[in-house]
Amino acid sequence: MARPAAIFQSSVTPLDRIRSGGKILAGVVFIGVLGYRYLGGYGWSDAVWMVVITISTVGYGEHSQSDALVKWFTVLVIVFGMTASVYTFGGLFSMILEGELDRVIGRQRMNREIAKLNGHVIVCGYGRMGQHLVDGLRHASRSMVIIDIDEEAIAAASEAGLLTLHGDATNDDLLTMAGIAKAETLVITLPDDADNVFITLTGRGLNSKFTIIARAEQVTTEKKLRQAGADRVVMPTIVGAKQMTRLVARPSTADLIDVVTESSFKDIDLDEVLIPTGSPMCGRTIRSIVTLQSRNLLIVGIQRDGAALKFNPNGDDQIHSGETLLILGHPDNILAFRRDIAD
Repeated sequence: MARPAAIFQSSVTPLDRIRSGGKILAGVVFIGVLGYRYLGGYGWSDAVWMVVITISTVGYGEHSQSDALVKWFTVLVIVFGMTASVYTFGGLFSMILEGELDRVIGRQRMNREIAKLNGHVIVCGYGRMGQHLVDGLRHASRSMVIIDIDEEAIAAASEAGLLTLHGDATNDDLLTMAGIAKAETLVITLPDDADNVFITLTGRGLNSKFTIIARAEQVTTEKKLRQAGADRVVMPTIVGAKQMTRLVARPSTADLIDVVTESSFKDIDLDEVLIPTGSPMCGRTIRSIVTLQSRNLLIVGIQRDGAALKFNPNGDDQIHSGETLLILGHPDNILAFRRDIAD
């Protein structure tokens, strides 16, 4: 687990320098104005003027003051004011020279884009598994936010045009920034089971309605993930072993699965279609829909509210709103069918 090492990686950034230096400089100005007002007997406007010309080293001219107490006070204002100014503006110059200013502006712009999302997917982890997952989600035109604690992973995701958040996904505030309250799905792909359980527990506490899909390396972790609130648990080693078994024992079935799952096959796709309320398809049988539309589609499954998915439904089964159809066919025909059910 690399997380403990991250504690020692924190450093003062140019933005931190601007924030802290700006606070100190504001304090110096405030105290300076009060000092010149009550120690030197200046009016409020003159007191402000004295602080400004003192810190900026412009010079005093007719406002010079011979009182010893005020002179020593002026020395303190110069020392602390100049120090705070150099520290603050040094941070600003560093931001410009290092490109930090552009990153801050870009981050603010990205945060605004994330805030606009609704019904999106939150992906925790942009490692090898996370990258393949994101590629598939982009192919499916799904909006998403990527969270990862690794700076290089976040940089790669950002360069790919993805919305990203850098930090620990176990942090409630970070998940909230990712729009977890409005998200449709949380996918956790980290290689550490303990992290995945904790993120699942945190995510379920922040959103009780959305779907959580979590990765597990150990078989014993599946039960813990489900207890924590995961709806689906994926174990890469078991998935890979089953695929290899099919390739050895039933290679033809493996080829069929590849056809309907691999994005490289452009002529056929397996998709799910939700029947909306008021759809003209409501009340029709599956046989009449397939025959009427002539879309060369195969309805291989149907799922009703809360029920298990029914494979190879009977042609006389009626379609109702709220049901989900599992359809096999050409992507263009599936898209046309989606338009038909909405008309």
